[in-house]
Order: sequence, then structure tokens, then C-alpha cells
Amino acid sequence: MSSDLGARVPQQPAAPAPAPDLATLPADAVPDTADSGRLGSVFWTSVAISAVFVAWGVLLTENLTTVTTTSLNWLTESFGWTYLVVTLAILVFLVFLAFSPAGDIRLGRDTDRPEFSTPTWFAMICAAVMGIGLVSYGVAEPISHFATPPHGLAEAGSPEAAVRALQYAYFDWGLHAWAIFAVFGLAIAYSTYRKGRRTTVAQLFRPLLGDRVDGPIGKAIDILAVFATLFGTTTSLGLGALQVNNGLATLFGVPVNSVSQVLIIAAITALFTMSAVTGVSRGIKYLSQGSAVLAVLLFLFVLVAGPTVFLFNLYAESIGLWATDFFRMSLQGTAFGDLQWMQWWTYFMMAWWVSWGAFVGIFLARISRGRTIRGFVTGVLVVPSIVFFTWFTVFGGSAIHIDMFQGGTIAEQTAADLNSAFFATLEAFPLAEVTSVIAIVLVVMFFVSGADANTYVLGMLTSDGSLNPRRPVLVLWGVLTGVTAIVLMLAGGLSALQNTVIVTSAPFLLIIAGLTVAFWKDLTADRRAAAAAMAAASAPAPLAAPAAAAHDGAAERDPAVPAPADRSTT
Repeated sequence: MSSDLGARVPQQPAAPAPAPDLATLPADAVPDTADSGRLGSVFWTSVAISAVFVAWGVLLTENLTTVTTTSLNWLTESFGWTYLVVTLAILVFLVFLAFSPAGDIRLGRDTDRPEFSTPTWFAMICAAVMGIGLVSYGVAEPISHFATPPHGLAEAGSPEAAVRALQYAYFDWGLHAWAIFAVFGLAIAYSTYRKGRRTTVAQLFRPLLGDRVDGPIGKAIDILAVFATLFGTTTSLGLGALQVNNGLATLFGVPVNSVSQVLIIAAITALFTMSAVTGVSRGIKYLSQGSAVLAVLLFLFVLVAGPTVFLFNLYAESIGLWATDFFRMSLQGTAFGDLQWMQWWTYFMMAWWVSWGAFVGIFLARISRGRTIRGFVTGVLVVPSIVFFTWFTVFGGSAIHIDMFQGGTIAEQTAADLNSAFFATLEAFPLAEVTSVIAIVLVVMFFVSGADANTYVLGMLTSDGSLNPRRPVLVLWGVLTGVTAIVLMLAGGLSALQNTVIVTSAPFLLIIAGLTVAFWKDLTADRRAAAAAMAAASAPAPLAAPAAAAHDGAAERDPAVPAPADRSTT
């Protein structure tokens, strides 16, 4: 994942209390805390719990594995359905919001206009989450579903299995994922740019909790956000290490083992921590943009050199089946089994998206000021989903074609090692060594730039929403991210990463549901206030009262007109 969030924003004066409406703020103001170095209970509690977790993993590795596995099974068996229901509800809410009158509201002052052109904005959105996941799962998920069709919906290796494979890849990486990011980004942008509040997750709950967001409840919300973000980052770091290790094994014969992966994690951690601390974010931004160009070139190469016509036909069929079965997939739980499959795929993917909600939401808010709610929702939901669908079709579809018609064994290699799928596919094309190097560069650079931004978000969340967290804080979170990833890799590899991200993101799913309600309450309250103000402004002015009498309160009369008779009774 990559973004330009790492670009530091000059510190601004503290927002006055109570939080002003955006109309009272300077056009370029971004609310910030008065003290950029303030470290409160959120910081110390988060660091302490993280340190305890690392010590637990080092000293009692087997116990950590047992506890996370047991927790995973209990959570998914009892509450796995909440991932399905909450994400679908958020998606429906966003579509309703986009087509309601509220869709015309701008994320900022009414006079604000977008900072970035629409094409640039789309490119930045896609870059926000394009990286580790697309390389790790761009081939691995479709080819795995092709070999073992979801929920037994097709015969393994059949044409129908090929269509089902992409259908479920679209589901895992499409609208539901971006709905989580979109609602977070909307709530943060509205709270920060329209209401002038600090950029913390707790502040999003002010419409529901009032001043209690400044107390223990608000601190607990921010701590949950910290841990969801931390474990989402460690999962991506672990996946990145596995991908780089497999790529180096393909090119140079580097052994695929724990030692190699620990060294890779340490090197990548040093890179993104140094980036966050030294402020070389502009260079990282250019490198990530270069990586995006490489991704497009790699995509076009596989599309042209691969079975192009087959891919277009497969794309059309898969999109049609995805659209037809959309609501069934959205609510298909484990009433009749398939718990393990859901844990490995749908539940894990949704938990991963939830864990990245705070980071991607803040990033989307940063680049979307001045856009309307309708434009924001449409852009964030539709464009990235299409990009992801196309990527999975080209790479996953090519792997399926190789196995179906060219005698390939990519599915077998993927079953043995999920992280070998992408490089196994590239080996079937010309210039395999060149494309494998490009893939390794993509993994490293997308993750370094994204983790730089994530480290910044962790520092911001634990520094009372400051836009300029201290460098030692950034170093600490960078180191904790790397160490946590190493602990989880040694505790069980990919399965340990998946188990932990599901367990730690579960409470944060409730936070996302709550902030959706709080955002709607904020929105409706402001619309009622605006309607009342408009009604008051358009109401006719009251008629002027008769002039007061000059003497003893009696009305002045024309002397030529006789006074009326006194009809009062005594």
C-alpha cells in the first residue's frame, strides 16, 4: 500500500473550543493540537500493551498461537456473520447517501473546491491500497478458488470453477472493502474539515458521546484504532516478506525460511522507519509513483503476452456472475459449514480491510477536501473496484489459462506455498527474470511508502491527533511494527498473521459501525440547523408597532378629531 500521507503538514494553531463550523475557519486551516509533542494515556497504554504482546510472543510462543487460534475459532463461529452484515449495511448506507440530497454537501466549506484534478485523485486512491495485497493475492486467490471452488459451487478445474474463482476474488477485493474505507474517510473529512475537530477516531463519536470522547471512553476508542492499524500493518509486512523471499528464491536461490524472512522484515522496517523519521517522504512519493508506473507496465505486458481474448471473455462472464450473486455472496455465512474456508478467505479479507480503515480513511480525507459526498462515494467505491477486478482478471485469469490449457502446475505450487503463485505465473511468460525483479521492487516500494504513512498515522493517533508527531514516537512505532511482524512470523507464519488480524480487528468493526451512526447523526443535525436558518432568513419581517405615546402612554391624536367615548365599566 502506498500514499503521500507521509508528507508532513506544518503545524497549525489549536482549534478553538467548542469546535467551530468550517465557515469560521481559514480556508487553509487544518485543526491540530496545541502541543505536537503531547503524549497522553493513549500513547503509554498502546506502547505498554504492544510491549506485553511482543514479550508474550517471544517467551510463550506456543501459548500465543493457542490463544489466538482459540479466539479466532470462537469469534468466527459466534460473530463471523457480523463482518458480512456490517460491511453490507455500510455499503447500502453509502449508496443511499450518495443519491440523497446530502450528496451535494461538500467535505469542507461550501466554497471549497477539490485540490486535485479528478484523474489525479483517482490515481491517488488506487495507489493507496495497490501493493502487497495485489501481488500476494492477485494470482493466489483466483488460482486457489479454481482448484478448490468456494462453497462447492463448481467442479474443481472446470470452466465454471474459473468463473467462480474470479467472482469471489471480486467479492473479497471490491465494493465491501472500499465501503469500509469510504465511510471512514467521509466521517474523518466531515469531522475535520466541516466541523473543525481534531483528527482522532474518538472525535468522530462526539455526536453520540458528547464530551465523553475526551474521557476514558474516547481513549479506549483511540487505543482500539491503534491496535487495528498496528496489526494490519504487521500483516502486510509479513506478507511482503514472504513475497520478497519467494522472489529472491526464484531469481537467486535464496532459501525460503524464517531466517531469510526475519532479515527481510528488518531491512524493510529500517527503510520505512528511516523514511518516516527523516522526512524523505517526497522521495518515497516519487518512488511509489514510479512503482505504480512499473505496475501498469507489468499489467500491460501480461495482458498482451497472455491469452488476451480469453481474459476479456472471462472478465465479462465473471462480472456478470458477481453482479447476479452479489447479495447472496454478501450474506453467505457458515450455517452449513465452510468455517475454515471463510476464516482463510472472506473473514480474513474483511478483517484486513477493517484494520486498514483508519489509515486509508485518513488518507482519503487528506486528498478529498472540497469534493461533494456524492462525488467522494462514487469515486471511492467504483473506480478502485474496477481497477482491482481488472488486475485479478489479467493475472489470476492468466494463471488459470496456463493450468487449464498449457499443462501448468500453478495451482499445485500455490497449494504448497501460497506466496509462490505470482512468481510461478511470471515464469510462464517471456522475460521472467526481468518481470520477477519488477515484482520484487513493487512489493518493497509499495510497502515502504505505505508503511511510512502508517507509522505516521500511528504516531498521530497516539499524539492526541497531532499532525506533527515527534520523531522518537515514529521510530518507536516503526520498530514495534517490525518486531511484532517478526514475532507473528515465527509463531506461525501466514496463518498466525491471519489469525491475529481477525482477532484484533473484531472490536474495531464495532467502532466502524458506531462511527457510521455518529456521522449520520452529525449530518442530519447540521442539515436541520441549516434548514432552520434558511427558514428564518426567508421569513417576512414583523410589522412595525404603532408609535408610543408621548405623554403617559396615550396615543397621540389629531386635535381636530374628537376622542372616542370611554366605554370601560367600573
